Amino acid sequence: MSPVILPRPSSGIWWGLAGVAAFSFTVPFTRVAVAGLPPLFIGSGRAVVAAVLAAAALAITRQRLPQPRTWLRLALVAGGVVAGFPLLTSYALTAVPAGHSAVVIALLPAATATVAVLRTGERPPVPFWAVTVLGSLAAVAFAFLQSDGVGHLHWADLLLLCAVACAAVGYAEGGLLARELGSWQTIAWALLLAAPPMLVLAAASVPGQPPSATAVQWAAFGYLAVVSMFLGFFAWYRGLAIGPMAQVSQVQLLQPVLSICWAGLLLGEALTWTTGIGALAVILCAGAAVRARIKTA
Repeated sequence: MSPVILPRPSSGIWWGLAGVAAFSFTVPFTRVAVAGLPPLFIGSGRAVVAAVLAAAALAITRQRLPQPRTWLRLALVAGGVVAGFPLLTSYALTAVPAGHSAVVIALLPAATATVAVLRTGERPPVPFWAVTVLGSLAAVAFAFLQSDGVGHLHWADLLLLCAVACAAVGYAEGGLLARELGSWQTIAWALLLAAPPMLVLAAASVPGQPPSATAVQWAAFGYLAVVSMFLGFFAWYRGLAIGPMAQVSQVQLLQPVLSICWAGLLLGEALTWTTGIGALAVILCAGAAVRARIKTA
């Protein structure tokens, strides 16, 4: 299979921003959905719906099956972003507000950059890491203040940390595969690979706690399935594939800012004057990180 031809690197940032904008609604909409749907059903059911869309897209465009050696790498993507992150965050958000979850998820850009460096051989300079750490601290501090200064660890925080680790691996490996398979093809094949166990989990969740959601809660679930689990990855994996991956991953520093803003607008969670200051600090750090020159090994 010939590699996908990629455009100039600067466009990777814009594709990454489009993906982050799509993902920024994930936390608040998950918070809406768990009010009426079991977390196991949300985490697995959204993957099943997305897998149906993926199967249709692959069939209509007559995509060839990936090479046998590629399936193990697709399993990493599926385990990270199709199963791990959705399930873990769904359970965590039954216990903590959307703003609190952003405190931990704000660490995702640094985690993705680290995995990308280990996986790809990219060599970010010291200033890149300095800005990455500073940006992560700014994002965490911003989310920390917006979640009323929650200063104690919760069992949900462990789930969120595991979700960050899963997503970082899935993002980095998916970005590499997107250079070979294409951006939407990568997430489509990963969804199909994960579909059988996700279908079993979704079915198993129904007898114990039958879904009894409102129209708004079902609409939130629909967004998680169609956009967060499928369409958003078109842009995100394309951006990571264009790369440099460690650099593009830093635009995700904006995600907690956007997520908390949406939580305030949609869920009525508190927004204060720190929003503007925190958002500005995070944006400046993200801008500095994406402008850093990264060498490849």
